[in-house]
Amino acid sequence: MRLTRAKISLLLKEMPLDQEVLVKGWVRTKRGSKNVAFIALNDGSTIHNLQIVADPNTIGEETLKKVTSGACIAVKGKLAASQGHGQKIELPADEIEILGEADPETYPLQPKKHSFEFLREIAHLRPRTSTFGAIYRIRHAMTFAIHQFFNERGFYNVHTPIITASDAEGAGEMFQVTTLDLNQPPRNEEGEIDFKQDFFAKPTNLTVSGQLEGELAAMGLGEIYTFGPTFRAENSNTSRHLAEFWMVEPEMAFYELKDNMDLAESFLKYLVQYALDHCADDLEFLNNRALDEEKNKKKEEKSEMTLLERLNFIVSNDFARVTYTEAINVLRNSKPNKKKKFQYLIEDWGADLQSEHERFLVEKHFKRPVILYNYPKSIKAFYMRQNDGEEPGKETVAAMDVLFPGIGEIIGGSQREERHDRLIARMEEADIPQEEMWWYLDTRKFGTTPHSGFGLGFERLLLFVTGMGNIRDVIPFPRTPENAEF
Repeated sequence: MRLTRAKISLLLKEMPLDQEVLVKGWVRTKRGSKNVAFIALNDGSTIHNLQIVADPNTIGEETLKKVTSGACIAVKGKLAASQGHGQKIELPADEIEILGEADPETYPLQPKKHSFEFLREIAHLRPRTSTFGAIYRIRHAMTFAIHQFFNERGFYNVHTPIITASDAEGAGEMFQVTTLDLNQPPRNEEGEIDFKQDFFAKPTNLTVSGQLEGELAAMGLGEIYTFGPTFRAENSNTSRHLAEFWMVEPEMAFYELKDNMDLAESFLKYLVQYALDHCADDLEFLNNRALDEEKNKKKEEKSEMTLLERLNFIVSNDFARVTYTEAINVLRNSKPNKKKKFQYLIEDWGADLQSEHERFLVEKHFKRPVILYNYPKSIKAFYMRQNDGEEPGKETVAAMDVLFPGIGEIIGGSQREERHDRLIARMEEADIPQEEMWWYLDTRKFGTTPHSGFGLGFERLLLFVTGMGNIRDVIPFPRTPENAEF
């Protein structure tokens, strides 16, 4: 009877001793002597390797010579209890078939520690490493958990457009989409590029957010969420920025700001708990990897909590809910501000908070996750609901940001401005053309209602859950300035 390939994760879990199995995977390492070879085999299904025990007399020396790091092999044999330390089971090989050789002279992933910078240069091979195998399995688990969370609560997944003629944030840093000949673009009578001859007959871009279209869907379906790629043409090379990244954006009819905060807190706790429950082996590996890195850091650079402690910190603490005004007072009177330790000093109400301020509030002052709300209108987007009865010069909007340790802002959202006249006035202030947004304004004319939503940067979530320090290491193929290699 033909054997079906068994996944290593299943064999390590069920340990069917004395049963003949077929495994296939990539060789991590090979060691041994003339009499026996020990091969660490991994097939991507788990962080753990399966030890293959190969007798040169059974397998053949010529075959074993081709079993090098990076080679792909198939192994048949009967699973046995391990005679050595470090694993409970092993597979004495009856047959080894070389599926794909890896030249040991040129294979880049030799069995040694590689820097993340080097691994980004060979992003096509880094899924084979233990660290990136763990990250990508966690990325999958978080994707599944996001859909499960919303499905359990009756939300509908909506696919919003990737190509758009609107700029949801008013940022202006967008990638243009065109079919025009860039060497000889058509011109109109004024000498400007004639976009009427372009595919969509108007200037279009890659989207920065699915929010605005998500709002339209929520006005008929009640509660929806989008989960898709978004794009920013921001020329930034920091460890927190990507040109292409994924956003989770729920939009809910009949939700006010408090409902929005309740959902965001439940959502984040659900995702972190899901990771703890379903990614234990990968998280333990990443936790230990981070502890090894901590040994080389200066005392002031060391983290106060381990990765696993930070994750449990989220699920075991209620989030503090603090107004922007309260936060400004805390920051203004804080020691780092008074001693000028902040890079950006807090002086006046209306300042846009930086990551250093957000992390101080979470890690030093409140010592738990924080939801800041009611921000100054002047530093927030046009679509956020304006609060009534505000002091002149200190007008606020019903915005909220969720702040996490080590990350700062992980979610940004608001109650949306549902009043037609107030929205138009705000668009005029922000110089946003109403004629291009007629469809958005229509929802405020026909059956308007209070509604809210937020955005979670998926890679920011993954930075927190995996403990990685650079956002380029939690997405398979990062898109950054001057880099679209793979």
